[in-house]
Amino acid sequence: MEQISNDYTENVRWFDDVLGVNRSCDIVSRDLRIGGRRGRIWVIDGFGGDAVLERMGAFWLSLPPQAVADITEMQQFVDGCVTFMEADVSFDRDDIVTSVLLGKSLLLIEGVSGAAMMDAKNYPGRGVEEPADGRVLRGAHEGFVEALVPNLALLRRRIRDPHLTMEPHRAGGRSKTDIVLCYLNDRADPKLLEQIRQKLEGIDLHALSMGQESLAEAIRPKQWYNPFPKARYTERPDTAAACVMEGSIILMVDNSAAVMILPTSFFDFTQEANDFYFPPLVGTYLRVLRVTVFLISLLITPAWYLMVSSPGRLPSWLDFLSSPEPAALSLLSQLLVVEFLIDVLKLASLNTPDTLSNSFSMLGALILGDFAVQAGWLGPEVLVYMAFVSVAGFAQPSYELGYAFKLLRVALLLLTAAFDVWGFCLGFVGILVLLATTKPLVGHGYLYPLIPFNGKALRRLLVREPINRDNT
Repeated sequence: MEQISNDYTENVRWFDDVLGVNRSCDIVSRDLRIGGRRGRIWVIDGFGGDAVLERMGAFWLSLPPQAVADITEMQQFVDGCVTFMEADVSFDRDDIVTSVLLGKSLLLIEGVSGAAMMDAKNYPGRGVEEPADGRVLRGAHEGFVEALVPNLALLRRRIRDPHLTMEPHRAGGRSKTDIVLCYLNDRADPKLLEQIRQKLEGIDLHALSMGQESLAEAIRPKQWYNPFPKARYTERPDTAAACVMEGSIILMVDNSAAVMILPTSFFDFTQEANDFYFPPLVGTYLRVLRVTVFLISLLITPAWYLMVSSPGRLPSWLDFLSSPEPAALSLLSQLLVVEFLIDVLKLASLNTPDTLSNSFSMLGALILGDFAVQAGWLGPEVLVYMAFVSVAGFAQPSYELGYAFKLLRVALLLLTAAFDVWGFCLGFVGILVLLATTKPLVGHGYLYPLIPFNGKALRRLLVREPINRDNT
């Protein structure tokens, strides 16, 4: 830790050089006369609160020499002449430089030891709007933004409890990205908190370029072959607040509009915030429907291929399933080609302007599907089953889980094609083993509360219970 010098001229030269006053056009510095003494302020253009700095600067320029004649410590100046609430004093050069790059304003005064740091930053950002991936049926139409302070305020507004703790952290050797742990200190598990703190302290990266996803990859167990998501994300403050009230821990990353919910198990993905805006019976039905449809989407194409690949395997009342129309491609090739085309359409819609994306997706699907059937490449039955699979993938809110099930569905289909019934059974058992051996970021296990079993917790996940004192 290198301390700032007592020589004002040397300090000014050092900070000008390190901050790049003459190299970067967004590093703004200005000399002031404060009570007859030389002073200098540094701030990043676009981060500094112009109105606050202007009022404080006008006040400093009006100070008579006798007002600062006896001041030798910066803390004295801050206590008597800085009206802004968020101001502190530092002597560490590296800490001061990091604070300036985070948006704080730096003030040095001749003959005064120490540096004043004023947190008058005002990050550019968008307004609090409804998140695109979490549409609200009923309730608050607010969503998290890319700045930490507004996100913290959105949680504070919903949980006015002194036990709500916002614990600051920082990661990234170059980016110095701010991370905040949000939890209720009387409900969160202390062991889980300690595990998360140790993981955050052990991050060895230059930057968290992709926000919470970079953070998740830095702290998740190294299972490259496992596609299941290890954390749940949300852009809705009401969802995050409800999870905090239940004892979960929220990880917020600066520059990211989504927050990470920990701990996360597989059954947590069966829940959605909209379930709680319906009566308990309707909410339970939606959860059961979501789980059922999603499991069917995993098994439907491999099971159908298994049934129709060998004649006479189906009972008579299911004979209508055993006669797909002949096509130029084999049945296995048809299913794989449509899986590929669905992903192509998704990628194309993501890169299409918003005004055209919906029209493009529908038009592309209709043209490609109709042409492929008329040309004899694909059978209509294949399109029907794959259309159901595509729609069912959006029955739950996690895109990551949807793609995990897609990869597993393709793997199960290939095993079924290779080894028939034994391949289907082996693949299904393999998926169960993969689920059971998935290591979560923190917590009991990925299949908790099924393994280890907790009946009460499992019921609360699968059944929408009426609200009570302990159930949020």
